[in-house]
Amino acid sequence: MELIMEQMPIVIRSLNSGFLQTLKLFFVTLVGAVPLGLVIAFGSMSRFKPLSWLTKLIVWIIRGTPLMIQLMIVFYFPGLVFHNQIWRGTAGRFAAAAAAFIINYACYFSVIYRGGIQGVPAGQEEAGLVLGMTKRQIFFKVKLLQMIKRIVPPMSNEIITLVKDTSLANTIALQEIIWAGESFVKGSQGISGAIWPLFFTAVYYLIFNGVLTVLLGRLERKLEYFR
Repeated sequence: MELIMEQMPIVIRSLNSGFLQTLKLFFVTLVGAVPLGLVIAFGSMSRFKPLSWLTKLIVWIIRGTPLMIQLMIVFYFPGLVFHNQIWRGTAGRFAAAAAAFIINYACYFSVIYRGGIQGVPAGQEEAGLVLGMTKRQIFFKVKLLQMIKRIVPPMSNEIITLVKDTSLANTIALQEIIWAGESFVKGSQGISGAIWPLFFTAVYYLIFNGVLTVLLGRLERKLEYFR
């Protein structure tokens, strides 16, 4: 116990640093994937069939393969195939992880968006056209808010999953919180064979997910008036 208390400041400092990297990857992924997912959703619903088919094919591939494989392909492909490793250093590893996560989650979000848009009754669009509204006005003033109400529960689930999926960045040695906890098992920070820091990483995830669950739950309740 005395040894653990002596090691505690070093472990907490390292885990805090790793958790900041995890938070950064989480928020960058959301900022990139939320709007990109909407663009992909519009592409999959396009009346221009080649665009629609291509978009659906990409979504099918991304959703049908593990995120870990996609992460490794994004990181290693430039160096192995083109002999030009563009992802250099910690910043490069983070950029590679962010690119893989954004593409992956944008495809998942696009399916949720499409379901939300198509779930709005077609009669509302017809009524808007009768009133002289443009399709753009109908989408932003009639469909959008109702779509948000429909997509919040499944989007909340994906966001919670994203928190845990950030641990996959450890695959390309990005120094996020799992990497930080595991380093004390391997002995890369002067402490070797200590497994207890890994249990502390679980506490970080539980607290973060707990906060997100409360915030997303409040958002769902605020949108109840659309029923």
